[in-house]
Amino acid sequence: MRLLHTMLRVGDLQKSLDFYQNVLDMKLLRQSENQEYKYTLAFLGYGDEADTTVIELTYNWGTDSYEKGNAYGHIAIETDDIYATCEKIKSLGGEITREPGPVKGGRTVIAFVKDPDGYMIELINKKDAGQGLG
Repeated sequence: MRLLHTMLRVGDLQKSLDFYQNVLDMKLLRQSENQEYKYTLAFLGYGDEADTTVIELTYNWGTDSYEKGNAYGHIAIETDDIYATCEKIKSLGGEITREPGPVKGGRTVIAFVKDPDGYMIELINKKDAGQGLG
């Protein structure tokens, strides 16, 4: 078995596609519409779905926002240079909610960015990925 994708419901598909493609450099792998049930699916990632886990954006036509609840945490993305990545995100209008720095109680360098729908994305320096608190 392997992890295939994480699904996020979005209120403005084009705005979300722009963010994940232009700000986070993901590639749009495939997109489909279901006319009968009125939804669109878009799959994005850093590699082919056969090899990597991807993000599924689900747009339910006519729904422009969702309640996040208190169970959702974040998705995490590895980056080669967390400081340069955060500067790029800010320059493209992205919202950094936690500047790069060590995780509380550890040494792993992390940062957080918020997507257009308010989903949190943790950025982790490549050298620290998989190290826990470090």
